[in-house]
This record gives sequence, structure tokens and C-alpha cells, in this order.
Amino acid sequence: MKFTAYERSLQGTGASRRLRRADKVPGIVYGAGTPRMIELDHNALFFALKKEAFHSSILEMELAGAHGPVHEKVLLRDFQMHAWKPIVMHIDFQRVDESTRLRKKVPLHFSGEENSPAVKTDHCLVGHVATEIEIECLASQLPEFVTIDLSNLVKGQSLHASDLKLPEGIKVVKHGTLNPVIVSVTVPKAEAEEAPAAAPVVVAPADKKAKPKKDEKQNKK
Repeated sequence: MKFTAYERSLQGTGASRRLRRADKVPGIVYGAGTPRMIELDHNALFFALKKEAFHSSILEMELAGAHGPVHEKVLLRDFQMHAWKPIVMHIDFQRVDESTRLRKKVPLHFSGEENSPAVKTDHCLVGHVATEIEIECLASQLPEFVTIDLSNLVKGQSLHASDLKLPEGIKVVKHGTLNPVIVSVTVPKAEAEEAPAAAPVVVAPADKKAKPKKDEKQNKK
């Protein structure tokens, strides 16, 4: 995926504010070599950020400068948005080459769950607990996304990060002993439960030796 950036020389809050008023976004490129201050067209960048590939794949940046355009391979590392307006405030890129080893979160794509025994036979619900995962690999191996085949899911099963089968050279980044759940299978609750049977009404037997009322005793007198 390609995008165009331009060199900038002015720094500071005032310079960044003027850039934003001109519909530009200040940014920086760091990594191998000298960090360079850049600016990008806001609208082009705003719509590029809506694309999954812009976040998780190696990008080709054309950097226009005084000595002509320079092409570099970079990776999106961070960006800041305005607190409540749809405005990109700043963006960071990292230079990479084929030998760069990196860690990056990539999106998860799921397939085959509708044909799994859990869904097709047992009518279970499949929950996608995680939508992305952090991996470690060479920049040349970085996938745009990771596809997980769910066609063999069975009732009551859960897939953890350690269960994922990734291409050779790519591994899941572990944080201590954590092994987060990626996919869970649950049995749906019954749509409606049978209403409980009404309890029988018990009528107490009449007392055969009931005492006469007070009025009755007075009449007998």
C-alpha cells in the first residue's frame, strides 16, 4: 500500500497548529537512519486509516523533498486523534527492511465456523473473544491478517492463543503466563422454559367440634 508524505522543517506547537489549519497532519519517521519530520494530506490519511491494511502491513512511503522523492518502506506505529472531532492530530511511522524483526498486532479473520460440528450439528454459538493478536516476525514475513479455520470446532471447545497454527517464522507474543481465549463455543439457552405446574389447593377439614357462637348461647338462655 502506497502513500505520499512531504518533508517539513518547522517544529513546535505553533507550526503544527498552522499545518492542521491547512488540512495537513504533522508526523515523524524514525528507525534506521535519522528521524525525519513529515507532513501528510489530512483527508487522504483519514481515509487510509479506515483500511485494515494500512494498520497491519508494510507500507511504501514516497517522501517528497527538495532533492526529489525518496521511497522507503515503513510501518504505522502510532497516531493520535482529536478528543471529539474526526481529525488526525499526529502520526508516527517506523522504517523497516527485510531484516527488521518486529512485534505488531494484526487482525484475525475467521472462516469455516458455519460448517463446524459445533454450529452445524449442535447449534452452538461461536464467540470471537479476540479480534487481533500480537505477533513477532521479520518485516518481510508480516501478514496483513491471520486467518483462523474454525471448521473443526466442537461443542464446549475453546481456542487459546497457544492453539493457533501460524506460518513458520511467525510466533504469538506471550505476556508472562497469559494464554488468552481467542474463540469460545457455548450452548444456547432454551428459548422458553416450561411453566411450573400450579400447586394443588389444600382445603383444611372443617372442625367437627366447633364451638357455638356467642349469640347462639345467649338465645338458648
